Amino acid sequence: MNETKIALVTGANQGIGYAIATGLAALGHRVAVGARDAGRRESAVEKLRAAGADAFGVPLDVTGDHSVANAAELIERKTGRLDVLVNNAGISGQLGADWAQDPTTLDLDLVRTVVETNVIGVIRVTNAMLPLLQRSSSPRIVNISSSVGSVTLQADPDIEIGPVMAAYAPSKSFLNAVTVQYARRFAGTNILINATCPGLVATTFTGFHGPRTPEQGAATAIRLATLPDDSPSGAFFNDEGIVPW
Repeated sequence: MNETKIALVTGANQGIGYAIATGLAALGHRVAVGARDAGRRESAVEKLRAAGADAFGVPLDVTGDHSVANAAELIERKTGRLDVLVNNAGISGQLGADWAQDPTTLDLDLVRTVVETNVIGVIRVTNAMLPLLQRSSSPRIVNISSSVGSVTLQADPDIEIGPVMAAYAPSKSFLNAVTVQYARRFAGTNILINATCPGLVATTFTGFHGPRTPEQGAATAIRLATLPDDSPSGAFFNDEGIVPW
């Protein structure tokens, strides 16, 4: 088997996703840049290649069955397998003042849209890529979550966890629960799947508010994508260690 590891990062055209792609490329991975927007996707690939990375673009809309199936077929044609899947693509949904999403006035279509991308999209992509991951000697799946998805932290009145976000935060709680179910399903195998919180990173996603750089936000995801075989699966991490569910 070719020793070069193959990684797919969804939403990799900018921000944390691009930083994860850059970091994995620096470790010798061949990186598939998954993104919906063709122009931004190819721009990201060009930047990665200019920096010496082995990268190629993958048209990928995580909310579309055909798009995801086509992405899996493209990766199979190009590489024949996948070693790392980083489910980074995500949305917050429309936010009110101070980033709030009031549960008492929440548009149900907004909730559906957020869950479609942040949860169902992850399931859709993961299941489509599983046949390729199962050809790897050490497959790794990393789901980009958030500390706002921690029910423990959200429920503690003594912890400042940010505004009420009644669509986005529960979508990340849902994603965390899905991560655990995959880990249970693949317990005893070589597939390791974990979730990570990148922290508050200054990107377009946050309106460039936040104390952390994309590279700092990407660090734990890169570590989880390259875990040795005897490492944990079904856990939730940030830079400091385990995040409570």
